[in-house]
Amino acid sequence: MAKLHIIHRVHAPGFILFFVSLQYPLLVTLSSAYTTQTKHFINCGSSNNVSYTHRSFVGDTSSDSISFTKQGTSTQSSNQPSSVSEIHDTARIFRSPSSQYVLDGIDKGTHIVRLHFFPFASTRNLSKAVFNVSVKGLTLLSNFQMTSSPDSPVVEEFLLSINSTKFILYFSPQGSSFAFINALEVLRVPEGFIPDSAPIVSISGNNSRTYSGIPSQVARTVYRINVGGGEGTRIQDSLGRIWDPDDTYIYVPNAAQNCTSSGSDINYLYELDRYLAPEPIYQTAKQMSGNFTTATWGFKVSAITPHLVRAHFCDIVSVSLNTVTFNFSVNGNFPEYIDPYGRNGFDQSRVPFHYDYVVQPGSSGLVKISIGLLSASETTDQKAYLNGLEIMEIIGSWDLNFVPSEGDNQNKHVGLIIGLVSGSIALLCIFVSAVIFVCKHRKPKRTEISAWSPLPAFRGGSSHGELTEQTAHGSAIPNFHLGLEMPLAEIHFATNNFDGKLLIGKGGFGNVYRGTLRDGTKVAVKQSELGSGQGFSEFQTEITVLSKIHHRHLVSLIGYCAEQSEMILVYEFMEKGSLRDHLYNSDFPFIPWKQRLQICIGAARGLNYLHKGVAGGIIHRDIKSTNILLDQNYAAKVADFGLSKLGPLDQSQTHVSSAVKGTFGYLDPEYFMTQQLTEKSDVYSFGVVLLEVLCARPSIDPLLPREQANLADWGITCIKNGHIEQIVDPVLAGQINPSSLRKYGEVAEKCLQEEAKERPSMRDVLLDLEFALQLQQTPVKGEIYGGSTTGGLPILALSNVRKLPSSRTAAVEEEGVATEGMYSCDMSMSEVFPR
Repeated sequence: MAKLHIIHRVHAPGFILFFVSLQYPLLVTLSSAYTTQTKHFINCGSSNNVSYTHRSFVGDTSSDSISFTKQGTSTQSSNQPSSVSEIHDTARIFRSPSSQYVLDGIDKGTHIVRLHFFPFASTRNLSKAVFNVSVKGLTLLSNFQMTSSPDSPVVEEFLLSINSTKFILYFSPQGSSFAFINALEVLRVPEGFIPDSAPIVSISGNNSRTYSGIPSQVARTVYRINVGGGEGTRIQDSLGRIWDPDDTYIYVPNAAQNCTSSGSDINYLYELDRYLAPEPIYQTAKQMSGNFTTATWGFKVSAITPHLVRAHFCDIVSVSLNTVTFNFSVNGNFPEYIDPYGRNGFDQSRVPFHYDYVVQPGSSGLVKISIGLLSASETTDQKAYLNGLEIMEIIGSWDLNFVPSEGDNQNKHVGLIIGLVSGSIALLCIFVSAVIFVCKHRKPKRTEISAWSPLPAFRGGSSHGELTEQTAHGSAIPNFHLGLEMPLAEIHFATNNFDGKLLIGKGGFGNVYRGTLRDGTKVAVKQSELGSGQGFSEFQTEITVLSKIHHRHLVSLIGYCAEQSEMILVYEFMEKGSLRDHLYNSDFPFIPWKQRLQICIGAARGLNYLHKGVAGGIIHRDIKSTNILLDQNYAAKVADFGLSKLGPLDQSQTHVSSAVKGTFGYLDPEYFMTQQLTEKSDVYSFGVVLLEVLCARPSIDPLLPREQANLADWGITCIKNGHIEQIVDPVLAGQINPSSLRKYGEVAEKCLQEEAKERPSMRDVLLDLEFALQLQQTPVKGEIYGGSTTGGLPILALSNVRKLPSSRTAAVEEEGVATEGMYSCDMSMSEVFPR
């Protein structure tokens, strides 16, 4: 059977624990005109129509309603097992950066989308494919890869709303790999299949709030269980779903026994219920047995995302009406009183009903479903039961208002084909480039003289023994800021003694934990590890810098702990993780272009305040996409000030002499050459971030061809040659005003000038980005990037567009610091210079 493939995320942004209970069945009458759309069952990579589970799968080369990127080729199995269906015998192959699979004639509404994958034996090793699958603005599968010899095809199933007659899937190979798909299903479900809203139930059982907009979310099926029965097949289900037996999920097998209906057919009161679950699911159940008072099932899920849980009930166990009542609960919270007849008004038996919940599993990563007696003494007449369960991971929302233009269907030229480049050759090219770079920019003798006033010795190790470092001004920085000092006991309380389940990040400095203070404040706790490279000077720098700056676009330091040789920093908690998390190599949803611009503007405001709003100015020295964090409203905040330096004291000084530190790929070449650190070093690094935001790729990618491996070099080349549209993140197609894109490219190019004097100040960068946003909000008809049938970027003159004067004096913001939000750390430290 085609089993559901469960993918657990590897990074853990924090959420407030909650779950939602829908305490009534849906009473929506389904129009008799509803039918599943069989024309959206597709046999990929083939011209043949194939019958599978009583459905006709159409070859994707023989239907006018199906189109795909021209570079998409097909392949066929050379030795397919007889047990595998014919629809898994062929596949469509994609090699372009963002290949499109376009379906026309879609019925607007909520749909089930199923993607079939099976790496059969052929001339191409499909098990080597690594790729992303996304819809407009949301990644469905990230870094997806099959095992070399699966027992059966993997079927990934999603539930999402489509408000257009066209539906586009994007397949994005990672690095020099490729993407593939064997079969595709897109079928509409009845109206009311998903509830519009539901009450939110807190961990304490309070359900006074309402969770709205459930249909606008995209859900991925992780479990579908036939409780008390065998496997429910696709043929039995009108929507082609598979239902797995529950025996492997129940904690105590003897606590409940299988029960099968011996009576008449199921009594569907509402037509919708026929599609929520088929009759075989309601004709079987598990009924609590013996002297047990509770029966519990456990399901491992992603700990960081909410899950829609649907429990199915149908009374096939009682001998007469109004004799069965019991409790139902999720994760032991808010027991639901189940009274099929009194509460739901049924006057006949075998009537199906269901309850919906939205559950946030928390650090346990478990969803536990329980049925139980109303009281422990009632062990004779009680007959608690459960018929079925569905668990769907809510992975985010996508652009429901997106309407593809004709160009989306006709534009097959989506970029250059990424060639298969040997990893060893690519790494050699990067090494040669680095050698040339070093030879070109000879590094003189170090002249840094920065100092800290002596502080108490901390735990041993070379990095932790750095007790002195002079500032550029020769003055001592105050030791500790006692108003921020926190007892170690408070840290242990907040992190449950550094519970590994609360670990949300790990880098070269040590670990980052999610925590909650005694007053309920959500925090991120960074604990430096012995020998981690996080020096004591960086620890004190972070305290000193963050204690003197207050701005809504800079992460706030809540406290620190220096007890028992510890070096612990406590920050505000940033809900949405880092900017990089939303750009590539993660399961976070993609961010639309306008919001990306606003994030860049927010980060620029924070940097401008650092450079000009603090006495003497502060140079961050480690600007990168992982150090720009996003709060719950996607507002950007600059973070990680361990490498920061005070800027020149007066106008007679132009730089700070400093040993080279930073992250490879973001490092200012002039700083590398002269060891003279200026504010323009941050500007250069920010220019690399601007390209990351535009291109959604790392600053250094050794798997790419030599000319593309360094993002800054490649980006400048494309911008200068007038080919900026070739490096734009493919998921942004149709979103960018050409004038805004060109202005944005100009800003990035200016920031990345080799000589610091040629770069703009952060104030000018901020003004230019605000101008780019202004251009984006004033679209010109027919000139949105990606909207033409050729895929080219229209050439627009800016002579008639009012330009903001770059010399205008910008007021320095000193806004209050937000107190809510999550800390995210760089999960792969690629630094070549020690911190």
